[in-house]
Amino acid sequence: MRILIATAGVLSPEGVARIARRLCGDDGEIIVITVIEVPRSFLDEIRSDEWHPLTEDAPVWSRSPETEVTRYVEERGARLTEPLMAALTACGVTAQVEYLEGEDPAATILEAADRFAADVIVVGATKPLFDESQWESISTRVIRAAKGPVLVVPTRGRLGDEDQ
Repeated sequence: MRILIATAGVLSPEGVARIARRLCGDDGEIIVITVIEVPRSFLDEIRSDEWHPLTEDAPVWSRSPETEVTRYVEERGARLTEPLMAALTACGVTAQVEYLEGEDPAATILEAADRFAADVIVVGATKPLFDESQWESISTRVIRAAKGPVLVVPTRGRLGDEDQ
């Protein structure tokens, strides 16, 4: 089974890792993605003195705009996926990770699911499922348009709620 886990950093890493391990079994494959939206106007901000890369090599403003965007996507993507990747490793699961740039996260997740031939997509829910605003969320848009099953996992704060 091929599992695509799409995270924006709100999924409970340990809970999702346990679920993914059970779903994929010994011969399954897990791909973790995060979608980073980079408005092109952000390039001006990257070039300003207020933003500095996490690494200490050449100054960002000496690079091409696409290189700057790639670097930003990689840095932000690593920060968002690291807790989940660590939890998967702790569960004995090897996973691929990919940081994607996209203006429409739902569409980008669906494209990645097609490209990876995912059998199931795992996404987080940041709002209660019966909240009216949930119907326009990324997870709901993925559910509506996905060709296969979608597992929606509540966010960290909601996983431990006793009243739910």
